[in-house]
Amino acid sequence: MSEIVKKEDRSLARYRPATDILEREDGFYIYMDLPGVKREDLAIDLQDDELTVQGRTTLAHGQDEHFAEMQFGECEYVRAISVSDIIDRDKIKANLSGGVLELHLPKVEKVQPRKIEIVSA
Repeated sequence: MSEIVKKEDRSLARYRPATDILEREDGFYIYMDLPGVKREDLAIDLQDDELTVQGRTTLAHGQDEHFAEMQFGECEYVRAISVSDIIDRDKIKANLSGGVLELHLPKVEKVQPRKIEIVSA
């Protein structure tokens, strides 16, 4: 079964989604165009210093339907983005709406100076 899935995966067209990255004071906002990708067909993984987004479209058609032409069918979107140490990895948020994935990668809060209390012995 595993070999069948691997062969099937290779037959899908693979695209790098159009992506906009915006830096604001509170962090980075990433917008990815993923038309036709449903939430259950989307995977976002953070490993080491790389954030990987993978999405797959599915096209359901009837048994008696035949395409005369097909320009957007099943495909896979894959994009990897390097993540630096200024990102608070525990607070990354994702939202998929209208075929656009929005990721918010907040910056780590600045270390605030503090006074050290001296305790008498």
